[in-house]
Parts: sequence; structure tokens; C-alpha cells
Amino acid sequence: MNEVKSDVEAIEYFRTKYGELYKEIGKVIVGQDAVIREVLISIFSRGHCLLVGVPGLAKTLLVNTIADALGLSFNRIQFTPDLMPSDIIGSEILDESRNFKFVKGPLFANVILADEINRTPPKTQAALLEAMQETAVTTAGTRYPLDKPFFVLATQNPIEQEGTYPLPEAQLDRFMFNVWVDYPKYEEELAIIKRTTGDSEQKVNSVVSGEEIVFFQNLIRKIPVPDNVFEYAVQLASKTRPGAENTHPVTKKFISWGAGPRASQYLIIGAKCNAAIAGKFSPDIEDVKAVALPILRHRIVRNYMAEAEGYNIEKIIQELL
Repeated sequence: MNEVKSDVEAIEYFRTKYGELYKEIGKVIVGQDAVIREVLISIFSRGHCLLVGVPGLAKTLLVNTIADALGLSFNRIQFTPDLMPSDIIGSEILDESRNFKFVKGPLFANVILADEINRTPPKTQAALLEAMQETAVTTAGTRYPLDKPFFVLATQNPIEQEGTYPLPEAQLDRFMFNVWVDYPKYEEELAIIKRTTGDSEQKVNSVVSGEEIVFFQNLIRKIPVPDNVFEYAVQLASKTRPGAENTHPVTKKFISWGAGPRASQYLIIGAKCNAAIAGKFSPDIEDVKAVALPILRHRIVRNYMAEAEGYNIEKIIQELL
């Protein structure tokens, strides 16, 4: 990266690396173009991602493949009803000298797969809050920083709700994106079956280092934003809040709670990254719109009238846009 002399070259270098990364992931993951793009935008924006989809859609495989292509340390945590916070963070033990020693848990890695995150009680879910916000954990009065870059990529099934614990709003708000993983198209499913029912296995090469990811994250933050884009992002977030000055009619009718300021922040950061992927040196309103759905999807709470009239979150967001 020392050869990168200017921001123009840096953006072009980012686009090249993004293309290589996307191509490498495509060796294993068939289709799901929007899902891959949104997860990568989240990573390069220093965000966390919640993947929601029915079982068998390769959510876990996607996270594994991305971790391999990024060349980062990776840990998978299977969330179960009996999982305790210490099983994630780590715990203190007595060593041979009868002194307490902290043994790090699986949270101490660059990429964390929180598999079926809603199958563990809120007490254990809360163990992730500090890590996701502060990139550190505190135990027994001592603060332990986590290695950077650090991402939490969580999966959740929208069905089989028996034995699950809905994620608290504070936990949901920590995720930059809520990505819906849908069924593959016919041609894509055909390609998946042909690829996965033989004895060949695709190997994913590491194309981006941890140092480069941190460089790209800092680069995205430096991208300038016009005032009209700032204003559009804030207006869009405030439109979702019942009682706000510029509340949209659909909000008054169908929304109980709207998005907070963190949504406005993520709309801008996500728009910057989306612009950089396209080779632009500054985001426009279209870049904000491109990332609005996965950012707002989990920050809006519908009321009973929306449910009665069949107004889903996606339809409400499209009207706000």
C-alpha cells in the first residue's frame, strides 16, 4: 500500500481489491450478488451484519468464505440456550502459581460468526454489545482490546421461532445492516447442485490482508460528502419517527418507533463505501438510497395497523424513499 500516492489512486486500488475479493467469493457462493455486496460494504464501513434467511441458504458458508478471502482469524460461536457470557468472552482461572489468569474466549478473533444468535438468552446476547461498539471487552474490572479489524456477522432464521429469544432493540441497533438472504433463482440453484454434489472442492485464496482492510476503512471515512447528501440522509431517518416535524404520512399511520441517529450515520458511511465501489470520489443521494433498505429494515417497528393491512417494512421504506 506504500505505492498508493493519492486519494484517487487509493480509490482505484480499493476498487481493484474489491473486485478480486468479490470474484474469489464467487468461486464458492453462487448468486446472492446483493447479499455479498452488502456484507462487504458493512465490513469496509467498520460495521456489523445480521444475515436473516431460512435454513439451507448458505449463510454460514458465506461467512466462512468471506473470512477465508479476507485472510483474517475466524471463530464460529454456535449460540444455544445454555450458552453463557463467559463462553464467548473468556474467563479467569487459577494458574499453577495460584494467580488468576484470563483465558480469552472465541470472541478474540477478527471475524466472528454468531450462528443463530437469537437462540441464546438476552444475558448472553448482551456479552456482544461492548465488543461490537467499543472493540473491547471488560471482565473482572480489566479491559481487553480486540484485534482490528473486528466484525460480527450473525445469522438468524425467520422461522422456527420456538425456543428463540428476539434480539433486543439495543442489540439490533449495533448491526449496520440487516441483510435478507432469499432463495436462489432456478439457474443459480441448478449451478449450486451441480457444484456441490460432486467430489471437487473450490479453494478460496486470501486476497486482502487485515492491514489493507484497516487502510480501506480509514479511506472510506475520509471521503467528502456534499451537504445535500447529509441533509437527505438525516431527513430520511427522521421521516421514520412518529412525531417528528417532517414525519411522512405512512409513518404516522403504520410505525410505532423509528430509526435513531445511528441510522443517519450508517446511511452516510454506507453511501461513501457504495460510491467508492463505483469509482466515485463523493457519494450522491442515489448511494444513500442504495444502502437504505438494509440499514432501516431492523430499526423500524410497525404498529398493529400495519400488520392488519399487510404493510411490511420493505413497502414502508420504499414509500419513504
